[in-house]
Formats: sequence, C-alpha cells, structure tokens
Amino acid sequence: MSGALLSVYAAAATAQDASVTNDTVVVTGTALKVDTPLLETPRATSVVNDTELEKRAVNRYDHVLRYRAGALSAPYGNDAKADWFFFRGFSGEDSTYQDGLRLFREAGYLWWKTEPFGLERVDFLKGPASILYGEAPPGGIINAVSKRPTEDAQGLFEIQAGNKGHRQVGIDTSGPVTDSGDVRYRFVGLFRDQDGELDGTDNERVYFAPSLAVDLSDRTTLTLLASYQRDHGTPANVFYLPYGSVDDTPFGKVDRDTDLGDNDNDRLEHEQIAVGYELEHTFDDTWKFQQNARFASLDLFLRTAYPSYMLDDRNAQRGLTYRDGSYDAFTVDNRMIGTWYTDNTENTLLVGLDYQHLDADYLSRDNFAYDQIDIFDPRDSGAGVPGNSAYYDQGKEQIGVYVQDQLRLYDRWILLAGARHDSVDVTNKQDGGDDQSYDDTQMSYTGGVMYLGDYGLSPYLSYSESFTPNIGNDLDGDAYQPSEGKQWELGLKYAPNWLDGYVTAAVFDLKESDTLFPSGGASSNQGGERHSRGFELEGVGYVTDNLQVTAAYTYTDVTVDVSDTQKELWAGLIPRHQASLWLDYDFTRGALDGLGLGAGARYIGTSVDSPQYSDTKVAAYTVYDAMASYDIDSHWTAQVNVTNLTDKEYVSGCDYWCYYGESRSVIGSLKYRW
Repeated sequence: MSGALLSVYAAAATAQDASVTNDTVVVTGTALKVDTPLLETPRATSVVNDTELEKRAVNRYDHVLRYRAGALSAPYGNDAKADWFFFRGFSGEDSTYQDGLRLFREAGYLWWKTEPFGLERVDFLKGPASILYGEAPPGGIINAVSKRPTEDAQGLFEIQAGNKGHRQVGIDTSGPVTDSGDVRYRFVGLFRDQDGELDGTDNERVYFAPSLAVDLSDRTTLTLLASYQRDHGTPANVFYLPYGSVDDTPFGKVDRDTDLGDNDNDRLEHEQIAVGYELEHTFDDTWKFQQNARFASLDLFLRTAYPSYMLDDRNAQRGLTYRDGSYDAFTVDNRMIGTWYTDNTENTLLVGLDYQHLDADYLSRDNFAYDQIDIFDPRDSGAGVPGNSAYYDQGKEQIGVYVQDQLRLYDRWILLAGARHDSVDVTNKQDGGDDQSYDDTQMSYTGGVMYLGDYGLSPYLSYSESFTPNIGNDLDGDAYQPSEGKQWELGLKYAPNWLDGYVTAAVFDLKESDTLFPSGGASSNQGGERHSRGFELEGVGYVTDNLQVTAAYTYTDVTVDVSDTQKELWAGLIPRHQASLWLDYDFTRGALDGLGLGAGARYIGTSVDSPQYSDTKVAAYTVYDAMASYDIDSHWTAQVNVTNLTDKEYVSGCDYWCYYGESRSVIGSLKYRW
C-alpha cells in the first residue's frame, strides 16, 4: 500500500485517540517546513508518491497532478520547452521548488525542468505560500522531493518502449557504503529518446542524479545532492490560431500533428546542473537546526517559429522566438526548530532565514515578421531570418526572515500563526535601453485554526498571503511591479478509522492585485485584479484491501480585469469544472495473483479564450487512461500504460493561441528490482 496513505491514516488515528502516544507522523514538510501530518495542517495540500508516478508511467513533470484537485496540468498541450501548470486559476510558472528550494524559471525561456524518474514524491501546497517561501504566485507551490540514499540496499533497472518513437532506459540503485551504514549512496540515471507530438519534432534527454548521505555524528547528518540533465532536439510548435483549430474554416481544421514551426531550423538545446546539500543537527530534545543549499546553472539555445496572425483565409504571418543565454542561481534556507511539551500542549516554533540570488544573461533575436506559411499545407519557406540582437541582464537577490508558531491544545485544537519580511533587489537591464531595476520590501502573514474532531472530522480556517516581484517589461517598455495575493480558505479533512486514506474538501477566495495577463505580444500586460473563488474535493484511499480509489473535483471561477472598462471577465484557459477518477485493483489470489489493473478518466470543462482577444469558447472534453501490470516473480514486472485511450482529438485551451491536447500514448515497460 501507499506509504503516504499509511502515514496519513496513522496521523488520523493519533488525532482521534487521546490515549495514543503523540508521536509526530511525517507526511510532508512542505506545507509548514516542519514535520507535520497532512491531516493536522490547516491548509489544502496533496501528495503524490513515487509508487503512483510509476503506476501511471509519468514521464513529464506537468502530468504529475493530473489526478489531484486544484491543478490544471499541461494547459498548453505538449510543449516540451517547459513544464506547465495552473494552480487555483493562477499560472504556476514561478511555483516550482525542489527539496524546499526555488527552481528558477525566468528571463525568456530560461526555465528549469524536472525529471519525474528522479523523484520520491511531489508535494502540492495550494494557495499563497510567501510566509515560508518568499516570493511565490498566489495559486500555490509544487515541491519535488529528490530520491535520496536509503539504509537498505535496493535497485531498479527499467526499459521502456512505445509509440511516437519512445525509448527509455532507467536505473536507480542505493544502499549503505560502509558496514556500519553511516555512509549511504544513491544513483539515479535515465536516457530517453522520443518523437514529438508533431511531425518532424523530437527530443532526447540524458539525466543522472548521484547523492550521498553521511552521519557525521549521532546528532548530525549531511546529505549531498547533485543532478545533471540535458535535452536536445527539434521543439514542437504548439501554437495554433483559433482559426483552424477551434473555429471551422472553408478548408477544414489544421491537423493536430501538423507542425507550423520551421523544422529545418528550429532547435532546442537545454542543459542544467545542480549541486547542493541538506544539513541537520539536533542540539537537544528541544532544538534542532536544518540548512538546505543549492547552486544551479542552466544553459539554453532555443529557436522556434510560430504562426502569429492570419493574413487571409489560408496564410498566416509567422514569428520567431530566439533565445541564447544562461543563468547561475544560488539558494539557501536556514531553520531553527524548537518543540516544547506540557501535559496539554505541544508547541513548535520555526525561525528561518533564507537567501536566493539569480543572475541571468541572454540574447534575444525575436522576429515578429519571420515569414509566411499556409497553415493547411505548411512548407518551410527558408526565407525567414532572426531579428535584431537584443542583450538582456536580468536577475534578483532576495533575503527573507520568517517566524511561524504552531500550537496544539488538548489534542483537539491546532493554532497557527506566522509572519515574514522580505527584501528583494530586481535587476532588469537591456543594452541600449533604460535600466529598469528596482528594489522592494514586503511583509507577509499567515494564520490558521483547526479542530481535530471525533470520527476523523477536522474542520479548519486559514488566511495566507503571497507576493511576486516580477522581472520584465510590458509592451510599453515599463518594468513590472510586484503582484500581491491574499486568500481565505475554509476546509474539512476526513480520515475515519475504517478508511485507509483521506478525503479533503475546501472552499477558498483568492485575489491578486497588479496581476500579469497576456498581451498577444512578446510580453504581458499588468494591472487590475485576478480573482479566484472555488471549491475542491479530493480523496485517496483503499476501499478494500485490493482496490484503491483516487478521486478529485475542482470548481474554479476566475475573473480578471483587463482594462479600466473590462472588469471581472472570465479568465482565459481556466475551466470552471474539472473532475478525475483513477482506480487501481491488485489481484492477490488464484491464477491472477500478481496482476494489477488501473483505469482513469479526466474531465476538463468548457473554457474561454482570454477575454481581451476574443469570445472563443473551448469545448469540454473527457480523456481515459489505462494500465496493466504483472509481477512475473519477485524481481521482474511487466507493465503497459495507455494515455488518451480512445485517441480523442481535443483543444486543451486558448490564450490568444490555441493548443491541441496529447494524442494516444502507449508505453510498455519491463522492470527488474533487487
């Protein structure tokens, strides 16, 4: 059974039975940066562990949350240039973290990418999180937890093959280095080669991540974490105009596998390296110190053409995105954690200081009049050339000090309060242009109350804030101002003794001021308010010893102001309704012993184009997934996964451009464990 489910269940049992020893059951430290059971956190959170990732054969990071409430996954179709999410109706572009430290996605497609094979779980914290993480979008954050050394020797070797030219080899081995076990290692490696979703596109990835854990003493542990990843190939142009994708034309529709880019010249070269560590020292029964740090470096060359607007019934003007640059980033988070107990209370105090620094430089040679293309019979003209060179120097330096106190009273009440102060310096320079750098300070607050009731019912109320110091310029050349978010959330968490799992429900009201919204050009506009109100329902659990159910429903009503006269309009891309259901059944008796079957359905409701562009509506769609696995013996497992089982053709959404969703994917795998 899922380790996360067992932990959640144990936490719920502890909360219901006052006679049980009050041991902390670790589910995730992402929500509060201290070890706290999921069901004792007055915030909406979700966890996806490596078992689920493996069962669903997740090979793209933006597919991780497909069966969780509050997340819109891969809204831009199959864009291999980046991992895309929307959380509670807000872009997750700057919401990605790994091992509690920010992954930078800044400065013109210089965006860190995460490989799911290297993860032991993914934590999803919904709503503003600036109290603990500093700058963050209001919709939430997603924290990837790297695979790390284990005390017991273990290993996995896997080969995969599938349609679209999919080929993959992966290895994951770990265990003790010394006889005493005070030094442990892990090595994760992967090679993947596959054709893109569109004709003439492809991508090859090499990834490896070594790690080493050393017990320096009985009270001190140091874990070293490193990773290397390289992608290269011909990127898919996922941008289609509404004309020919959503809207009918005299010539029919543009096929979803038609690449409107320039295959002869388009190229993606993406390389990233990270080196870091985690240090933990326990002073006594009350105090301990934790420090996470990471240095990251990324290099990118990207050239990709796209249709920008229709010239007549068949031909479109085509533009070019051209980036050549790199960044270096350093992040460190220091935490002192103190815990005190009395007969009727448990108090956990968190005091932290974190620092992050980003230095990005890149060349842009965008050309908005690259060439022209017949969208129904695309042929590369060979006439397009990159635009004039523009050099950018962008970055940020941020220091944050935060304090959070969590008080548990009489094994019934949980009170949470926190505050944080940030100072940020933003660098925003362009050769030959104005220096639009700026600095800012920000206070962020959070608070919550939760009641651990009988029968596993735990209602809560919380308030949280966020801020985002935006880098870049609007179409007029003016620097962006920081955006701020505020949220109220009322929820209920349910984990009865009879269910090995949990059910959570939450309603929320979330606003962001000085929000960014697409302009149809090279940069976004800023101003007005983005307002998200919604309801989320999520459940994960074993309803029998063999059948596990994962279900989610999301209602999100997002409105946005796009001008002084256009206010509270339905935001583009975001459907009001989403629902998903995944069933896993493992046979444990008779001739079918060792067989596992899985089936899933994902419903995405109607959405609209961004209101400043058009009144185009995008139809709702339902996609089905399936899985079958068989344990040949204690070491060998064969598995087949099918995504979009019926090969449904659909548009995932429109935001000036429209985006086709993923076609049917079939992946077969053979795994050997030891």
